[in-house]
Amino acid sequence: MAEVMNQDLITLLSEKFGDKIIGVNEPYGLLTFETTKDVIVEVLRFLKESEVANFNFLTDITAVHYPEKKHGIAVVYHLHSMVKKIRVRVKVYIDSQNPTIPTATTLWNAANWMERETYDFFGVKFEGHPDLRRILNMDDLGVFPMLKQYPLEDPNRVDKKDEYFGR
Repeated sequence: MAEVMNQDLITLLSEKFGDKIIGVNEPYGLLTFETTKDVIVEVLRFLKESEVANFNFLTDITAVHYPEKKHGIAVVYHLHSMVKKIRVRVKVYIDSQNPTIPTATTLWNAANWMERETYDFFGVKFEGHPDLRRILNMDDLGVFPMLKQYPLEDPNRVDKKDEYFGR
């Protein structure tokens, strides 16, 4: 069995998806690339079913909020090929005003709870998800706590005032 290199995967993805594969880099040797939400399911399916890639394990789905960017939320997928012993990170930037993306539950059953957690904390709506509801927070919580639109500390706390510490 020949070892699969990051460059082999990028070549395969570029041949199949063309300019839909962008932002390719390798921080600490971990192949990372970006794609768009209209082809994310096809990209994930290709990575899972390709004989060369064989990414049979979905390690994680999460999100990152970048309030200063145009597309403020990045949905991040981590995949692992246990057979080929290689990992990959796939990012999809979506609009923070309408955070929707297709579900990956059609490919991996494990995506169910990972997508629920991402919805619970970031408000990302996974279209086609069989049971998208909060998983860790209260059902009636009206906010998504991991979005960086809230102050880190309560400005009204009196125990943090400088005059109490001689400053």
